[in-house]
Amino acid sequence: KEVNFFRLYFNTILVGLLTTAGTLLTTILAAFAFARLNFKGKEVLFSILLATMMIPGEIFVITNYTTIASWDMKNTYPALVLPFIVSVFYIFFLRQTFRQIPNELYLAAKVDGTGDFKYLWKVMIPMAKSTITSVTILSMMGTWNAYVWPNLVASDKDMLLVSNGLLSVYKDVDGNGQIISFQMAAAVLVTVPLIIVFLLLRKQIMNGVSRSGIKG
Repeated sequence: KEVNFFRLYFNTILVGLLTTAGTLLTTILAAFAFARLNFKGKEVLFSILLATMMIPGEIFVITNYTTIASWDMKNTYPALVLPFIVSVFYIFFLRQTFRQIPNELYLAAKVDGTGDFKYLWKVMIPMAKSTITSVTILSMMGTWNAYVWPNLVASDKDMLLVSNGLLSVYKDVDGNGQIISFQMAAAVLVTVPLIIVFLLLRKQIMNGVSRSGIKG
């Protein structure tokens, strides 16, 4: 009641759902394009994307913060969501699964007049359900545990997530010390959902990792 803890929960869940939805959209479309479609410069473009994984994340934080600040989007939900709706790792992860699906199915679907989006929805996504489930869980957990970025762009108490909210709002009356007992209790409430999700869905996570493989 004192720090509006459930507001932190609501913000975190909302941002997690929006980020995960955006990540799934970009990941599925990009992975399908790189796995099945033929277009000029596909391999070069994919190599460039993979190369970005070697760039330190702090550089992206700096450029993203500069962009968000220049657009005057601090303390808004788009500022917490937009920088993380694309993940090169998840694209690579799902692309490997898509490439294990026989290409003959795609060619047969094209002969029958099936469009790319219909084939993706009816064939590719159901066959890659385990990997997509893993991406969904990992993306949601990543948002739930995020600290650096929310701490940069969310200073308003109504926009805090549980990650930076635990540190900034549980303070003594004079604002100098930390109320450790409150922080520990809140940390337990924040951690328990992740443990429950992992215990319930650990088989799906492992199946998605094993299905993605390293072929291709």
